[in-house]
Amino acid sequence: MGVHRVTSEAAKAYAARERVLGAGITVLGLAAEKASKLDKATLEKCGDIAAKLLPYSPGYAGKLMLVSARLFWALAGAEEKEAKVVSLEDLEKEIEELKKAVE
Repeated sequence: MGVHRVTSEAAKAYAARERVLGAGITVLGLAAEKASKLDKATLEKCGDIAAKLLPYSPGYAGKLMLVSARLFWALAGAEEKEAKVVSLEDLEKEIEELKKAVE
């Protein structure tokens, strides 16, 4: 096996999407494990992040993002929201902030 290098713009975009999606799923998993200990604002933010990940989630992962968002919103006692498409860079920053709140 050789070294795989990401050189094209399409490959860079794909790698960025996968990095952010993976980080988001990890944080949402941590939040799900600690859901009973998190405050309502953090649970609502988890729902918001899951909804924002939807446009970047392929296939069944995308379907489950909406399910996850609805569950986090229900735990927080919040109404379902319509998420806006945000850039990967902004979403990555929000995920890092949520990770600090969850840990």
